[in-house]
Amino acid sequence: MKRLLRRCLPAVLALMLAALPALASNFYIFPKSDKTRLTYEEVWAWQYDALGYAFNELFARYGRPFDPGGKFDNYFRSQTWYKQDPNYPGDGKALNNIEWANYSLIKQVRDEMRQMGTKNPGGKPLPNVFDDRISSPLSGFVETYFKPNQKLKVYDGPGTEYRRGANGKAVASTNGRVYVAGWESGWLMVMYGVNNGGVRTGFVSPKDFKDRLDVPQLMFERIPALTLAAAQLTEDPVMSLTPIAYLPQGTNVTWLSSYYAQRGSWDYVEVLVNGQPARGFLPPGIVDLQMTADPNILP
Repeated sequence: MKRLLRRCLPAVLALMLAALPALASNFYIFPKSDKTRLTYEEVWAWQYDALGYAFNELFARYGRPFDPGGKFDNYFRSQTWYKQDPNYPGDGKALNNIEWANYSLIKQVRDEMRQMGTKNPGGKPLPNVFDDRISSPLSGFVETYFKPNQKLKVYDGPGTEYRRGANGKAVASTNGRVYVAGWESGWLMVMYGVNNGGVRTGFVSPKDFKDRLDVPQLMFERIPALTLAAAQLTEDPVMSLTPIAYLPQGTNVTWLSSYYAQRGSWDYVEVLVNGQPARGFLPPGIVDLQMTADPNILP
């Protein structure tokens, strides 16, 4: 056994020196363990405790329930890809042949570590994942799973002509949670967490992601309006109320819709900011909408 360990040590060290995945809430220890057989070196590259999670990851893909409040339950519930299945078929029926082979290999390596009296401290530890759920997303936004390791360019509106936050570098990482409202003009309206603890709302192009999403078409009303008072336009009506522009009283805006959050209602508007179209949220009472008949109310 020790001779075998020495033989695979160079490969193990090479794997250990590779960059660890970014800390996130959309992470697999072995991303392709449902489709590709793991190697002995791949499994030995991890610490003993991490392999316990890798072992259960095989079943968690299929929604296996874990003991409520236990370490595996807490860990997998923090992952965006995990959805508990109340009709989980049982461990004996869940895995395919490749997964069973990986199951056996992970179990074998863990057994070897126990026999050698080591937790393989030089191996990769379980990354510190975190639960980055937005506590109260806007009405109409639903958490949606995206394949991990994608970077989505985010604009205020459905097109590259719109303002782009973060000094023109706004990006949503699919390694964190992404909330989706629907399509407009072929672009997807999203909300996601940002580094300052707030959120950003905007649009991403389907050219930037590989996922097929069945979400509704957005039907904004586009009503010309004026602001009744000076106000800050924000991209974050949920957490930090981060301002993106100051709108003086009498600013021309296009009212698009109303959204609702824990802090109350918000008017979603489009406006020119330094000559560039931008979108954001204004608190209620700022936008002057003329009284018109609502076609959705029966006479």
